[in-house]
Amino acid sequence: EVQLVESGGGLVQAGGSLRLSCKFSGFTFDEYAIGWFRQAPGKEREAVVCINSSEESSYYADSVKGRFTISTDNANNAVYLEMKSLKPEDTAVYYCAAAVGYYSAPELGKYDYDYYGQGTQVTVSS
Repeated sequence: EVQLVESGGGLVQAGGSLRLSCKFSGFTFDEYAIGWFRQAPGKEREAVVCINSSEESSYYADSVKGRFTISTDNANNAVYLEMKSLKPEDTAVYYCAAAVGYYSAPELGKYDYDYYGQGTQVTVSS
């Protein structure tokens, strides 16, 4: 059974930083994509930062380029999201997500993923 468990959300002032963590388990796939989505109130869920299992390709939403960074720790089955220079518009529930199969860079942020964690709230105050 695939499980994704996020942690690290919270309240931060604009300009601040947060680091989200996701521990995943139950992966038996040769290839997969993993990353972070977010959903703000009244908006659709969107891909934020994603990477494929070979780490040859990544996707960053335009709104977070230069501010957010994804990293992986395969030895510990973890993926992280470093968020800097946070803005109020970054406020959302952030979900760790995984998809089975190979995804090229353009595809990483294009489709819904197969598995999602329970989400962690990130609130950025102005």
